[in-house]
Amino acid sequence: MKRLTDERTKILFEKLAKYIGSNVQQLIDRPDGTYCFREHKDRIYYVSERILKLSECFGYKQLVCVGTCFGKFSKTNKLKFHITALYYLAPYAQYKVWVKPSFEQQFLYGNHIPKSGLGRITENAGQYQGVVVYSMNDLALGFGVLARSTTECKTADPLTTVCFHQSDIGEYIRAEDSLF
Repeated sequence: MKRLTDERTKILFEKLAKYIGSNVQQLIDRPDGTYCFREHKDRIYYVSERILKLSECFGYKQLVCVGTCFGKFSKTNKLKFHITALYYLAPYAQYKVWVKPSFEQQFLYGNHIPKSGLGRITENAGQYQGVVVYSMNDLALGFGVLARSTTECKTADPLTTVCFHQSDIGEYIRAEDSLF
């Protein structure tokens, strides 16, 4: 596992800030120890420094993964978060979207959220802002990017896409081979 380059570190923290804002520091300095991000085969892992030291005795080819996979860099150096990061990002999310119970299944199948499927939305969220998508029972379902700001959502047509689908917990089943 190697350290991220300066360029990739910048990309990672910009993407994290898009979803959790200034709470990135709480993700690193946690009460149960210090955590860090490491790269292994273009995937970003979130791992405790204590566990990272224990993993150093394994070779590059012997090591499958250490920690939680947060995402993967594409060949064009763009970062895509995996659903495995949801557990760590959801408590710190600045902007949230709640979907109606009738639309939960559609979101879990990978569809975007129209205004008719929108239950609630956090105030003052801007267009193209990263959001965590919740069910009305406050169960984190996945990630998304707002297609419209909060004020535009109020006056939008019911069939207008409000939130673009990024990732959801249904991916554990649909893409289990490629997640890790």
